[in-house]
Amino acid sequence: MSRTILAVDDSASVRMMLSFTLKESGYRVIEAADGRDGLAMLKNQAVDMVITDLNMPNLDGIGLIRGIRENPTTRFTPVIMLTTESQDIRKNDARAAGATGWITKPFGPEQLLAAVRKVIG
Repeated sequence: MSRTILAVDDSASVRMMLSFTLKESGYRVIEAADGRDGLAMLKNQAVDMVITDLNMPNLDGIGLIRGIRENPTTRFTPVIMLTTESQDIRKNDARAAGATGWITKPFGPEQLLAAVRKVIG
């Protein structure tokens, strides 16, 4: 059975690239357009990992991570933050919220897959 990853990004093209890259490597991918949509999906769908953008409308990546960590069902789900932000303060905010890792955009498929494999295999 393949691992399921929730890809959360307000950019359809980024979600498409994530989905394509991950599916080509055997992962099952579900997509959400923002943090609020992502939290709603997690109520009905178990996932092995979440990859989220930081800056999104409705609920940003930090809010999404906090929501994931507050829910006993998803509390220990690994979350990788995927963003153009590279400032230490933003990374610290993400870590404090419970992010497992951080990938800075732009990134290559190899970098994404290496991070995913490191976290969930």
